[in-house]
Formats: sequence, C-alpha cells, structure tokens
Amino acid sequence: MNQTDLGAPKPTELYDGGRAPNPRRVRIFMAEKAIELPIIQIDIAKKEHKTEGFTRLNPMQRLPVLVLEGGAVITESVAICRYLEELYPEPNLFGRTPLERAEVVMWNRRVELGLFASVAAVFRHLHPFMAEFEVPQIAAWGEANKTKVAEQLAFLDSELDSRRFIAGERFTIADITALCAIEFMKPSRLERPAHLLNLARWWDEVSARPSIRP
Repeated sequence: MNQTDLGAPKPTELYDGGRAPNPRRVRIFMAEKAIELPIIQIDIAKKEHKTEGFTRLNPMQRLPVLVLEGGAVITESVAICRYLEELYPEPNLFGRTPLERAEVVMWNRRVELGLFASVAAVFRHLHPFMAEFEVPQIAAWGEANKTKVAEQLAFLDSELDSRRFIAGERFTIADITALCAIEFMKPSRLERPAHLLNLARWWDEVSARPSIRP
C-alpha cells in the first residue's frame, strides 16, 4: 500500500464486528487497497459492543471503529473509508474528479438510504435473533420493507442497464455498499430476484473480486 504523507495520524487498529455488514464494508475497502491493520474482534452476539470499555471507545456502541495514533477514534463505516482514502489514495474508490466524487457519494448514499436501510429493517424487525436488540420489534415495518427492498433492487437493475458499476464505469465504494446490502439479504431471509439480469451481471463481476472473499 502506498501512503500519502499528509501529516495525519496513521491508523493503528480496527475494531471489527465479524459478519455484520458495516464492518464488512470497511474490510472490503481495506482489502481493495491492500491495507493491513491489527483487527480486534468484537462479538456482537455476546454484547461485547455494550461493555463499558467499548462504550468509552464509541458511545454509540456500534462497529466498526478505527483507532489512530495518539488515540483519536473514527466511527461510521463511510467516515472510516473516507479517512483511509485520504491516506491511501490508490486504488481510488471515491472518485478522482469533482464530478466523479459527487456521483460516487450520491450513489453510495442512495444505496445506503434505499436498499441497505430497507434490508436492515427487515432483519432487525423480523429476525428472532434481533428481538433483544431491536426493542420494540415491529413486524409490520419489517414486512413493509420487503416491498421496499424489491423496489430498490429493480431500480438498481434498471440503472445498471447503462453502465458497468453502480456509480459509473469502475468499481467504487458504492459497489461495496450495494454488495454488502445484497449479502445481508441472506440472513434477512430475502432472495435476489433471478429476472433482474443487469443486477445479476453486476453481482457476478463484483462478487468475484479477491477483496470480497471473507
């Protein structure tokens, strides 16, 4: 990995949440850039993210968490990726030109607010494992979001008819977000519709990337 010397503190360790989709986004991003850091695993099922020690690190009790030299902490997956992009700019995953950067952020946000959030709502409000984490679980909201997931997948399929990747003609963080959202459909007990051929073509390509391997 080639680092840009910005005088910024270097990352020292990453607190990771295993199979959870947001930590996975950061791991894929790091793998694309060949960034290697010590990783501290936090077991969400054992509520290790609720401990006093972790809460001091991130009062929101969420993963992932990036720790920097000097003790500074960055949370939220896209913020972590943005910081890593500044330090390790190649391969570029956020866009090079002003227009491309805006388009990548636009599409990443669309996928987050549309597909990713809807899949998460299905999982959080319908999966038995989440009963003690999502209080109250509202089954009707989980069911309503199944329709939203289908709508968002169809929307992405129509958009992918005119370009190779989510935000343009090359792989970016928007593709990482979309891939993790679709992966998250499996534990949410949702299926990717087989008739969405553009989405299937995109999925086959991005899921074959070395960085996607668990």
